[in-house]
Amino acid sequence: QVQLVESGGGLVQPGGSLRLSCAASGRIFSINAMTWYRQAPGKERELVASIISGSSTNYADSVKGRFTISRDNAKNTVYLQMNSLKPEDTAVYYCNADRIRIGPIRYEYDVWGQGTQVTVSS
Repeated sequence: QVQLVESGGGLVQPGGSLRLSCAASGRIFSINAMTWYRQAPGKERELVASIISGSSTNYADSVKGRFTISRDNAKNTVYLQMNSLKPEDTAVYYCNADRIRIGPIRYEYDVWGQGTQVTVSS
């Protein structure tokens, strides 16, 4: 069974930076899509950024130009570099992996990490 573990969250001042990591473990041949979501208190979970097959990326309008998603396929890890952080970026950030090839014709779908807290405050 595939597991995702996020790290890198914490407390940062407005304008600061953080880099989140999400490592997938288990018997993995490949991962199609890796996505970062976030959920602020009292709000619905929203997509932050996604990366498909290592190259195609997509960002929420609210983070374009400030956040960068990347992945290391050899390490089954996705990163989220967050710059120019704002108080409204405060949330629990979740990693999601979808269509994970775990065998010649076997796949796992829609796997979530436990989340990491990001707090932007002075």
